Amino acid sequence: MSCAHAARRTVLTSAAAVVTGTLLLTGCGNDDGASDGAGGQESSTRQITDATGRKVDVPAEPKKVVTLSEPTLDAALALGVEPVGATAGRGQQGVSSYLADKAGTADVVATVAEADMEKLAALQPDLILLDETTAVKKEVSKLESIAPTVVTAQLNEDWKKAFSATADALNQKAEAERLLSGFDADVAATKSKLGENAGAVVSVVRWQNKAPSAVGRGVGHVGATITALGLGRPKDQQGVGTGHSEPVSLEKLATIDGDWLFFGTLGEKADSAKAYAEAKKVPNFGKLKAEREGHVVAVQGSAWNSAGGPLAARIVLDDLTKALAS
Repeated sequence: MSCAHAARRTVLTSAAAVVTGTLLLTGCGNDDGASDGAGGQESSTRQITDATGRKVDVPAEPKKVVTLSEPTLDAALALGVEPVGATAGRGQQGVSSYLADKAGTADVVATVAEADMEKLAALQPDLILLDETTAVKKEVSKLESIAPTVVTAQLNEDWKKAFSATADALNQKAEAERLLSGFDADVAATKSKLGENAGAVVSVVRWQNKAPSAVGRGVGHVGATITALGLGRPKDQQGVGTGHSEPVSLEKLATIDGDWLFFGTLGEKADSAKAYAEAKKVPNFGKLKAEREGHVVAVQGSAWNSAGGPLAARIVLDDLTKALAS
């Protein structure tokens, strides 16, 4: 990183100034694409173009990564990169519970609504990753004053493309390609075993506040996986959604019906099972075809209902395979 680039790391808050000021003074090196890293060793940089068209100089081997969205956290962990800072899962205090074991000691420095700039700066990251699934996308100018910042994907981007872009920022595109090839092979294997469930209509809902919301539309990790398996969706779950989830009134409960209903919350599978027991008490829920035929599947909602990435997609595929493949 050049001295000129480092100088742009302006102070965001008085507390952050103490942390970042030292970093800036020690980060100035040559203007030949290399700078003094930890222990005085030189680390090279690479230039990439992010999803917004910005040219960003990123470390060739980033050591202290902060991920400010669910997909970038998922992607980093899938690639074996444990961020020093991360975002909380939707409706959760910590990272999405399906990622908790892999996220280790990463500090939660953001939610989908905002980032704690002071706490983030104190981590002294050398790379910040986010995408347009988080409101923090509006704060890029502040983020890049702390460290090189890459917006990996636009809103409603194909999850595989978003994963590849995150891998590129981490200089791990080859590993991402290997993981995606393995995933595609497993999708093909499941599709060949669907039998009487081939072409089945699959509904995906999150049950919250005693009512459902339709999720998984479009080309995210849920919708794309269902489509790749040749499965259909209820009419109201087709196409690209207007948001991450779309509430469904109990008066229109029939619109969430399908041959199969994958049922989750924002938490663990046990939370989904508890919510399912509550849903069965709702008038007309018992009239749903999926419920009558015993085709309601309680799932690990934190994976199904997150913005997601390769690890979430793997859980979705495994659940679909277990339920539908013969």
